[in-house]
Parts: sequence; structure tokens; C-alpha cells
Amino acid sequence: MKRILLFFLVLPFLTDSCTPATKPDAAQTESAPKAQVKVIHVRQGSISDDLTLFATTYYLKRNIVTAPIPAFITGVNVKLGDKVIKGDILYILQSKESRALGTEAVKIDSTLSGFGIIKVRASASGVISTLDKQQPGDYVLEGGPLCTIAESSDLAFMVNVPFEYAAFAKTGKSCTIILPDNKSYPGTFSTALTAMNVLAQTQTILAKTKQSLFLPENMIVKVMVSKSSSTGKQVFPKSAVLTDEMMSEYWVMKLINDSTAVKVPIQIGNRNSENVEIISPKFSLSDRIISSGSYGLPDTAQISISK
Repeated sequence: MKRILLFFLVLPFLTDSCTPATKPDAAQTESAPKAQVKVIHVRQGSISDDLTLFATTYYLKRNIVTAPIPAFITGVNVKLGDKVIKGDILYILQSKESRALGTEAVKIDSTLSGFGIIKVRASASGVISTLDKQQPGDYVLEGGPLCTIAESSDLAFMVNVPFEYAAFAKTGKSCTIILPDNKSYPGTFSTALTAMNVLAQTQTILAKTKQSLFLPENMIVKVMVSKSSSTGKQVFPKSAVLTDEMMSEYWVMKLINDSTAVKVPIQIGNRNSENVEIISPKFSLSDRIISSGSYGLPDTAQISISK
């Protein structure tokens, strides 16, 4: 009786052990999905390291236009801030004698036409920076100031350079001057002034352009100076370079075959809004680097290259 009871107790276990194992789910047999990525090859190039400074416009030379004789002003052809060209008529003056004779004298003697009428012309091209006489009918003495022309050929940019960056703004060094309307002009540093700004601790260095520009005085402009620019560097797009939250470590994902990418730590150099310069390690021109789709990928990640 005991043997029969023991048989029935053991029978279920024997039955389970003889039952064939169930097949795993189809989802388990399928491989994990691969990340879709795009790749690029290493590019040789350079990224300039630019220093941004600020400057104000200043006219180094001014011509004071004066009256050649005591006379009445009968015509004013300029306004404050006007651009003038050398030879332009600025004022028309009439001498006291001409005014005393009046128009009746011309009717009697035609040779008196234009007698005592003087046209004052611009002695240089530039901008009218001051206007001392602007009303017709005013009387001016001989040598009296009429206006001042700030010569456009002597327009300078007073660049405020921190002392630690003075080496990048030496006389003869090139720069780029950018106006508030984003127009840019090549320039050159010309003269370093001896005085320092006490509060800002900056040195004023003059820069000039080759073009004759008509600009208002005291306009604030940008001055771009290249600190360094070397060729033959490894340049990657910013999308290919990954970093941690503290931006203390950088790496790229490099393909070792058509389906596997590994993490490669890098040291970066200059950068701009689009590209990053890679200092080390040295990559081969045939190396493939993930440029899109690498975010969050672990080391030795399975990938699929999308066209």
C-alpha cells in the first residue's frame, strides 16, 4: 500500500520532466534593434581663434573752413553731418561793397556782374562735423569759422585693447572691422597710444581701413582679430562630438565595422558654431565617425548606417 501511494506521489514529477521544453517567445529570439546613424569621414582644415574687441570712430584730421573776407552769407549748401567732396560749394558770400552797390550797378555796368560774390568750396572730402554759420543773412568777419570738415581719409578706429591682448594688436597686424549693419572691412592696426584707461585697464590702439568711409564720429564697431589659425588640423562637425554633463570629457563614436561603433575619447581645440578641431588622437582619413544618431549610444554599440 505504501509503495502504491509513493508511486502516485512521484508520478507528476516524472510527467513534468518528460514534457518537452516550450519554445522561447519569438521576441526573445530576435536581436535587439540597431540605432540608425549617419557617418562622416575625417576632414582636414582649420578653425580660427578670433578675439572680439570694440572701437569707436574718430577723425584724426579736421579742416576748419573760414571766410576769406568780411562778408554777408547769402547761401548755405550744407547741413551738419553732410558728406562733401573736395571742391563742393559750401557757402556763397557777398562782400559789403557788392551789397552796397546792389543790382542797380550791374544794370549800369555789366562788368560788375558777380562782383563781390565769393563761393567757398570744400578743401577736402569728408563729413561736416561742426556748422558755425547756417543762416543766410549772417555777417562773418575775415577768418571767421564757417564749418569744420572731418576728413574721411583720416578716419580712424580707436580700439580698446586689454593689456594682456596687446600682442595681438601690434602695428601692422591685420584685423576685420564690422559695422553695426554687419558690413565688414579689412583693417590694419597703425598706432598704439601711450595712455591707459584707468578704470578699464585697456590701451587705445588706432586701426584704419584702406577704403575711404563716411561714418559718423563716436560710432561703436566690432574689431575681430585672429589669435591663431593653423591648417592641416582634424575638423569634425559639432554633431559628431559628444560630452558629459560637466563638459569635462569629450568623445566620438567610431565604426570598427559596418554594424559596430566604439567610444573614442578625444581632446578638442578651437571650435566655432559649426565645427570642432580635434587635437588627439590622430584619425585616419578612412575612419568613419558617427555624425548623427550617436546620442546615448553605449561603448561597442550595434548600429545601422542610414543613407
